[in-house]
Amino acid sequence: MSVLNAAQKNAVAELLRVSPVADELGRRFGAAGHELHLVGGSVRDALLGRLGDDLDFCTDARPEQTLAVVQGWADAIWETGREFGTIGIQKHGLRIEITTFRAEAYDGVTRNPVVEYGDSLLGDLERRDFTINAMAVSLPGHEFTDPYGGLDDLAAQVIRTPAAPSQSFGDDPLRMLRAARFAAKLQFTVDQKVISAMRDMAADLDRITAERIRDEFTKLMCGADPIVGLRLLVDTGLADRFIPEISGLKLEIDEHAQHKDVYEHTLIVVQNAMRLEGDEGPDFTLRMAALMHDIGKPATKAVGRDGRVSFHHHEVVGARMTKQRMKAMKYPKDVITDVVELVGLHLRFYGYGRGEWTDSAVRRYVTDAGPLLTRLHKLTRSDVTTRNRRKAANLAADYDALEERIARLAEEEDLARVRPDLDGNAIMELLGVPPGPVVGQAWRFLKELRLDRGPLTRDEAEAELFKWARDNGHLSS
Repeated sequence: MSVLNAAQKNAVAELLRVSPVADELGRRFGAAGHELHLVGGSVRDALLGRLGDDLDFCTDARPEQTLAVVQGWADAIWETGREFGTIGIQKHGLRIEITTFRAEAYDGVTRNPVVEYGDSLLGDLERRDFTINAMAVSLPGHEFTDPYGGLDDLAAQVIRTPAAPSQSFGDDPLRMLRAARFAAKLQFTVDQKVISAMRDMAADLDRITAERIRDEFTKLMCGADPIVGLRLLVDTGLADRFIPEISGLKLEIDEHAQHKDVYEHTLIVVQNAMRLEGDEGPDFTLRMAALMHDIGKPATKAVGRDGRVSFHHHEVVGARMTKQRMKAMKYPKDVITDVVELVGLHLRFYGYGRGEWTDSAVRRYVTDAGPLLTRLHKLTRSDVTTRNRRKAANLAADYDALEERIARLAEEEDLARVRPDLDGNAIMELLGVPPGPVVGQAWRFLKELRLDRGPLTRDEAEAELFKWARDNGHLSS
């Protein structure tokens, strides 16, 4: 048992003040003859002053016994995790998960954990991933349990495993990725023994399903400092097991800034994108697009006669590679589509020059970006990492000018919803044709005309439609 100092006692007291249901729940379990402990991330976050509305508890009660204790008391109950020993409840706006003491491990072959119920708090804490997540507070007695020095590691801001790292990662290889994720989330240092084990056992990550890896990687990317986590993944070889394109960037030299490789440039772009996120919080789509925006460079590298390196059309190749990689990681289709679009569009601005684009080109830029325009603005600005202050200032000024033109055109036209000046019904009525391919072809022609010339009057639009129909054999002269 660890002795709490004054600050730690205050943290636990604050936890229980904010969450009075904890003691009440503990008394209910005690009356039924069971233990109840606040555990894991909830204790860690309380001690760090970061506790949210999600609380984790563990108990010696089996799931059916837990249900008997909370029924009639909880505002809501869900049993989706029952097969893993977890019962979820809601009380006074708090989301609570109560899990039976567990002893889970991998058999070294299958991809899913084998879950067995444990019989003690110490046994439950021993199976946990890191020492900072292996602390508990009993309820309602408030007795603090810290068998692996989690408090000391929390104070030292270091990530260690309760057991030997090789044993911990052998039980669940996903913990290697979790180490990088917690480094990104908490901005802690990973113990060197843990890093060595991650490097030695990286191939064991292949036993884990794509979905579990995806979820951990997403949390890493949304952490306070994903760069720390990404460097760990690359340096230990873990990235090579599920997103090798990132490590591959270290081999290429960026033509815009030859003092650093594309890998370092990419990490800076991710950092830049984070600074532009605003108050909305972590934007995974933006961060992922920043991470993947240059992955097409290795495949498109060319050296000219003058010795300059180029990566022509790397945005097209990169978009295709991004789609393949994110599909393999089982990301939802809508997320994949958005990230791929941003990667494919991230170089479009560089054709803008000193404002030579026509209004038509600006309309197409906005239309092609669609609802991703704001993110594209942020990604494009983030991609400027040159140390040449004059060049950076000129690029920023150019993009300011483009955004001003977009705003001006948006006032004059509905750029967010560019549509032909005639709808499908008008096209069928004017041409005397039924629904079918001709209507779609005419609609697309009119939309292209709208993008090129801006809004047309009704008479102008009809005249253009008739001319198109005659030229394409859909209307007699």
